[in-house]
Amino acid sequence: MRWALVKVCLAVTTMVVVAFAVPLGLVVKEMARDRALSNAERHGAGMGPTLSITTDRAELTRAVATSEAGGEGRMAVHVPAIGDAPAFEVGDPRADARAVAATREEGRARTTGVPGGFVVLQPTALSSGTAVVEIYVPEAEVSNGVTTAWLVLAGVGVALVIGSVAVADRLGVRMVQPAKRLVGAAHDLGEGKLGARVPEEGPTELRLAAVAFNSMADQVVQLLAGERELAADLSHRLRTPLTVLRLNAASLGDGPAAEQTRTAVETLEREVDTIIRTARDAKPRTGAAVGSGAGCDAAEVIRERMAFWSALAEDEGREARLAGVERPVRIPVARAELVAAVDALLGNVFRHTPEGTAFSVDVHSGEDAVIVLVSDAGPGIADPEAALARGAGSGEDGSTGLGLDIVRRLAESTGGDVRVGGSVLGGAEVRVWLQRGGRERGRGGAVGRRRRGRGRS
Repeated sequence: MRWALVKVCLAVTTMVVVAFAVPLGLVVKEMARDRALSNAERHGAGMGPTLSITTDRAELTRAVATSEAGGEGRMAVHVPAIGDAPAFEVGDPRADARAVAATREEGRARTTGVPGGFVVLQPTALSSGTAVVEIYVPEAEVSNGVTTAWLVLAGVGVALVIGSVAVADRLGVRMVQPAKRLVGAAHDLGEGKLGARVPEEGPTELRLAAVAFNSMADQVVQLLAGERELAADLSHRLRTPLTVLRLNAASLGDGPAAEQTRTAVETLEREVDTIIRTARDAKPRTGAAVGSGAGCDAAEVIRERMAFWSALAEDEGREARLAGVERPVRIPVARAELVAAVDALLGNVFRHTPEGTAFSVDVHSGEDAVIVLVSDAGPGIADPEAALARGAGSGEDGSTGLGLDIVRRLAESTGGDVRVGGSVLGGAEVRVWLQRGGRERGRGGAVGRRRRGRGRS
């Protein structure tokens, strides 16, 4: 595109220069000719007063010799016959007799060509005829300054062409470089380099294309991150039935079948962990959309999940307590999302506390928010901030670090949050704050949440 723009500019500028320079050169040539002939006519008219006074040959010879043109040998006077005096010529005549006779008959000046230049024939009326003053104009005088003018015009034309090519080349570079960067970024993005972006500079159209490309790249990154995160979340949800299988397999006793079952469960757990760790570096998804018809009964979901986990708690000798679920508690969260979050919280209790450790789930319902407290009597959480960070699991004991991240994203989707601290049972306490009005009311509710939190402290 760069060279195409240069060629177009070169062709257009050349045509413009030719269209103006050629006529202008011809005008300059014509002006030089007219100037030379006008000077000759002026010199010829200067002999008119002398001829009106005298036609004496000696006097006319002296007048021609003292004139500017006559002194250079370029003037002649053709005097007609007067009375008995014959016609004569003074000076250096170059015009033929027919041209002189035609000038006398016409009574007006005329120009005719002669070898080496031109002659201007100027008629002057006498009392008994018409005298003709001849002025010779050399060819060099007619074209005086024309060559210089043409060279100047040619130089100006070449300068214009070179300047236009240089400007077109700079404009081409300004257009081509952003386009090349856009092409390179597109190739990089196609090769999987998701960080490829284009500087938003250059002409307006290319800037808009760069903005659109960067927006598309961001959308691609978000979509891929969402897909990886969804895979991690779905894989993490498999941890709940795997935990049940592992606990049940532990109670099968000895024997080939029991050993094969435990081996299969361990293999499946490792595969699930591999999937989760592969996808856990994805960016967080945006919050789940909350519509007017979305939501579920948190009390009913928590009762159901506690009934599911209570069987395992009984097998491990854990004391489980549930409170605050006697009446419906509506929250703007999809049922499947809440089930996954509750399973993640309870699964962490079973996974990270020894058997026989008691735990409790308390639900506190207010006008604008719902608080879910999951407490245990275990060893607690040494670094609460690291526990809430996505993918902060050590990788040991089947930990992927996504359990609390699922809970945190669920709370943030409503405008709430998750906090980890110490419980009254002596272990860890995870407090999940869910806003009932979604994000808009969540901003206002956050103030009240902090105030109430200070009051409990």
